[in-house]
Amino acid sequence: MAALRRALFLDRDGVINVDIGYLHRAEDCVFVPGIFELVREARKAGYDVFVVTNQAGIARGYYSEETFAAFTKWMLEQFAAQGAPITQVYYCPHHPSAGIGEYGVVCECRKPAPGMLLRAATEHHIDLGRSVMVGDSLTDMQAAKAAKVGEYYLFGDVVVKDLDTEFVRVHDLLDVAVRIHDFAA
Repeated sequence: MAALRRALFLDRDGVINVDIGYLHRAEDCVFVPGIFELVREARKAGYDVFVVTNQAGIARGYYSEETFAAFTKWMLEQFAAQGAPITQVYYCPHHPSAGIGEYGVVCECRKPAPGMLLRAATEHHIDLGRSVMVGDSLTDMQAAKAAKVGEYYLFGDVVVKDLDTEFVRVHDLLDVAVRIHDFAA
C-alpha cells in the first residue's frame, strides 16, 4: 500500500481570491498576493493542493453549478499557467437556511463540517494529521479541527472570539509557505 500523502487545503474566497461576495466571473477575480507562490512552495514540499469552499451563491440561486464550474476551470488554468497546479476543488452548494429547493439542506460538506476535507482524504489517500489548512474564517478553523488536520492557519484580520481551536494567525501567505516547509520536515 502506498504511503499517505500530505495536503494543503485552501479556502477560496478570502484566501485564493479577494472576497467580493459571491464571486463567479473571471473578470471580477483578483488573486490574493502570494497565493501562487504558496501553492508552488507547497508542491515543492510534496503537498497535494485542494480548494475546499462553501458556495452559498449556488444555494441562494445567484449563479448555477455550471457557472461555478466554468469559473473554477478558468481559475485552475490560471494556477497551472503560474506553475502552481491545484489537485482538485471541492465545494458545498448547500445552505441550511437560505438554500433554495434541493440546496436548502443541512449537509456534511458545508464548513464548519469537515466533509470536504474528509472526502479529499479518502479519495486521494491523504494523511490529515500531516496536512495543513489555510482559511480566513472561524468555520474554516472549525472544519480543520474536526477533520484533525495537523496545522491550520487563519489568514487575515478576521476577529475570532471564544474559539477553543488551536490555530496560527498569519497576515501574509508567504509566511505559510515557510511554515509548511518546516511542518513537512
